[in-house]
Amino acid sequence: MAFEGLSEKLNGVFKRLRGKGRISEADVKEAMREVRLALLEADVSYKVVKDFIASVTERAVGGDVLESLTPAQQIIKIVNEELTARGVSLPLEGQATTTPKTRLEAGNQVQVDIFGEAMRGFQNSGPQESRHINKWLADNCFGDYYTRKGLDYKQREMITFCFLAAQGGCEPQLTSHATANLRIGNDKDFLIQVLSQCLPYIGYPRSLNAIACVNRAAEEMKEG
Repeated sequence: MAFEGLSEKLNGVFKRLRGKGRISEADVKEAMREVRLALLEADVSYKVVKDFIASVTERAVGGDVLESLTPAQQIIKIVNEELTARGVSLPLEGQATTTPKTRLEAGNQVQVDIFGEAMRGFQNSGPQESRHINKWLADNCFGDYYTRKGLDYKQREMITFCFLAAQGGCEPQLTSHATANLRIGNDKDFLIQVLSQCLPYIGYPRSLNAIACVNRAAEEMKEG
């Protein structure tokens, strides 16, 4: 989700709060979960989001906010104050750097930057009947998302690596992205530390499979 859609997402949360006659602590926490997800999807850093949500929740459930005649308005006011205190004003600045006309070329360049020169022209490769999928990967996945401001290649590749490890059954892609991580500076020790943090959430089998992919990528790079 782009920054362009964040204001709309937040407005939806606020609209649901306004529609409640009374607001409970559970309502506040549910709303903050939605706000948290919207901010993370807009590429706001995890630490900033965590601190922001903690501050808003503490202020919203404390004092007389929930007992006031207009609790929803009070909570919205708190959200705006906390955003302003962090130098954020709504609507947030868009983070896209490409357009529908430029994203294909830009996306393929990202693929080259991350995976190597062999990816040049990837969108035109493969069997004719499935070539459109390669084009979608270049212009949507890499052209729309990897080119946005807010996160660098190392951060985006680490996140992609975690997504694939959690999904399971994606070992070929996971090995490729392990290789990409190694190429751009996320070394083997770092990736294993990342997987160690993921293990409680994705389980031992997927974690061990992911470590095997990291080892395979490291060996292939050493041989190559």
